[in-house]
Amino acid sequence: MGEKTRLRHVAVAVESIDAALPLWKALGLELRHTEDIPSEGVRTAHLTAGGGEVELLEPLAGDTPVGRFLERQGPGLHHIALEVPDLTTALQRCSAAGLEPLGGEVRDGTEGMRVAFFHPRDTGGVLLELVEPAPKPV
Repeated sequence: MGEKTRLRHVAVAVESIDAALPLWKALGLELRHTEDIPSEGVRTAHLTAGGGEVELLEPLAGDTPVGRFLERQGPGLHHIALEVPDLTTALQRCSAAGLEPLGGEVRDGTEGMRVAFFHPRDTGGVLLELVEPAPKPV
């Protein structure tokens, strides 16, 4: 295995990305990308932070996973994402260890990535996302 797993991003649920951005920019982070993911009911903003990112999550509606999270817990840490070179191989290792992704499937993420989430009850209390980057253009 040549490539290693690395920290991709720490995701923070917010009521409003526009309202949250000034704080993160004051901390020296730069906005790199924003994207709506209608299938997940969320708007995302990715801010560079050294070799990783902070991802801000704003619900597109109240009855969405992030909307329900905010209603239950308020703004704050939502999940941690680890980047893996090959999601299929990583999921096979997870399955062998008795860990299955939420919904049992891979989802489409931002910027053409493939992702899978694992429930906090199975990962020591933290919602965990595995991310495989989109193939690089040839």
